[in-house]
Amino acid sequence: MTIRSSLPETVTEIEDLAIPMPDGTRLSARVWMPQSAKAKPVPAVLEYIPYRKRDGTLPRDELMHPYVAGHGYACIRVDIRGNGDSDGLMEDEYSAQELQDACDVIGWLARQDWCSGAVGMMGKSWGGFNCLQTAFLQPPALKAVISVYSTTDRFADDIHFKGGALLGENFGWGSVMLSYSSRPADPLLRNGWREDWLMRLVAEPFLAPRWAAHQTRDAYWKHGSICEDWDRVTVPILSIGGWNDNYMNTVVKLLEGAKGPVKGIIGPWVHQYPHTAVPGPRIGFLQLAIRWWDRWLKGIPNGAEDDPALRAYMLHSAPPDPSAAHRDGHWIAEAEWPSRRVSRRVLPVSDAGLGVAGPLSSRVCTPQHLGMAAGEFFPMGLNAEMAGDQRADDALSVCFDGATLAEPLELLGAARLTLRLASDKPLAFVVARLCDVAPDGSSTRIAHGILNLCHRHSAESPQPMRPGVAEDVVVVLDQMGYRLAAGHRLRLALSTTYWPFVWPSPEAAVLTLMQASLDLPVHRGTAAEWEPLPAETAPPWAHRVLREGKSSRRIESDLIAGTHALVVEDDTGDTENLGHGLVTGETTTERWEIGADPLSARAAITWEQRLSRGDWRVRTRAETMMTASATHFRMQATLTAWEGDQVVFRRDWDEAVARDFV
Repeated sequence: MTIRSSLPETVTEIEDLAIPMPDGTRLSARVWMPQSAKAKPVPAVLEYIPYRKRDGTLPRDELMHPYVAGHGYACIRVDIRGNGDSDGLMEDEYSAQELQDACDVIGWLARQDWCSGAVGMMGKSWGGFNCLQTAFLQPPALKAVISVYSTTDRFADDIHFKGGALLGENFGWGSVMLSYSSRPADPLLRNGWREDWLMRLVAEPFLAPRWAAHQTRDAYWKHGSICEDWDRVTVPILSIGGWNDNYMNTVVKLLEGAKGPVKGIIGPWVHQYPHTAVPGPRIGFLQLAIRWWDRWLKGIPNGAEDDPALRAYMLHSAPPDPSAAHRDGHWIAEAEWPSRRVSRRVLPVSDAGLGVAGPLSSRVCTPQHLGMAAGEFFPMGLNAEMAGDQRADDALSVCFDGATLAEPLELLGAARLTLRLASDKPLAFVVARLCDVAPDGSSTRIAHGILNLCHRHSAESPQPMRPGVAEDVVVVLDQMGYRLAAGHRLRLALSTTYWPFVWPSPEAAVLTLMQASLDLPVHRGTAAEWEPLPAETAPPWAHRVLREGKSSRRIESDLIAGTHALVVEDDTGDTENLGHGLVTGETTTERWEIGADPLSARAAITWEQRLSRGDWRVRTRAETMMTASATHFRMQATLTAWEGDQVVFRRDWDEAVARDFV
């Protein structure tokens, strides 16, 4: 990665700019723009998220926004109301108020004397979501967006549910947000920070039970799901995904559904921007962003609209590595999507294996702890967060292996698994994993799919399975771009459990398979077709590490109790910002434990946040726990806040959520 300290434009910074909302709430923004902007107005680029511009995202902000500003843009990083240094109270993710604020911010930016009147919006994850959702609302000044790791369907493709099954990450992310939003504004910027902080703590929601209560694709999830009306999606979109992130489906959904110009890029990455993400190769994301903004915000005829519809990194067979810093592969460029270079190949599934015709009479009832090698829903880095060697999970699954490949097999798109099966329980789910099995027996996950069988016909109106009655179901796996090497085999692994990625069904179900076929998207095979520019950034932030951090991730098995647990411990240490002196740090522990009984599942998470400067110190701790009975999910939480050594706030939650076909 190349650091650029000299840029075409001299950049000036506004550390804290107040943006007034119509209801009187003040949103806090950090702004970078060319010094000449008032004399020569420039387009504005907005990033709008709850993750605290003063400390949370500051390290990545300083790599990106000054760089883009130095190429002739005003970059505005805004804290969502109720977070960071902004006023107000937070309600939920992607609330109507949040999206209206986004529209109001865009309108305000367009009216400033340093702005040309054209506004773009960019963001990753939460920021990528509200890019698409704001574009759906069509504020007049919004001319283009760049959305990284996002979704078009909040029920089908987010952290809450997948295929109608409740994800463990629903509880995990609810715990994260309880912690993240508990921190106060910086006293250097807010004289009334303490009163505001206490109001924020009193009003803060514990969102995991709220999300879990909506177990069908109801109006709650349709709000903010832009797939509800593709005709409104007309703003030019650059969409970016990563094969090691669980938002890889969005790029193709936008290419197939949006009415405006869409270009997609999918790389090997985890849940980080592509100029800093692992596994490599990293790419020149900021140069691509400037090219996009030049075309749609400045009207420069640079041909961005004629770029390939999809540029994707075709991963090559490699040993499984949950902390991979690099993945071998090559970039392909599809002029259109769907691609004419992808054909469908249907493989029969039988007792004799994958690709072999014959009878099928397998029974699937897997141990509750299967899934420990699944990795995180959205891995962030190198701490063994990506999917690891699948051999242990494969050994607990029902597997169907294909023949040894005589030549490479290249896959691009989504596989579809059709099953005729019967369940002995009314509630059950099935997980399908495609794996690359090397000659040494190691197994690398290529893609997976999950289906709550009660959602087999409808995500809006689920129906229980009729025990013993055979039905046809279809499991759509995630998008993939993968080339299996000659000498390797393709494996289909099926399970009825996937802990802790998916919360278990109330009873252990047995699925009896009668027929099955796997429909694969086979790419004709290519050499390298695109060579992205290398990554460049602005200089990194000035900081001093006061205490080094440490991380661990391990699996614990209690041979007496018969329990298995995934344990995650992460301590960032403590770091001082040398610009404004704020010292920050956080510590988290997670324990996801289960025994032979699905009702033994238990998750416990603790997050601690630390902020200090001189004699001023505050600290918050969020402690959460999730368990379940046959009829309800139970979620408990305690939020405690300290000023110095004194407890200034404590609140407990204990909420039961009825299970609804989950």
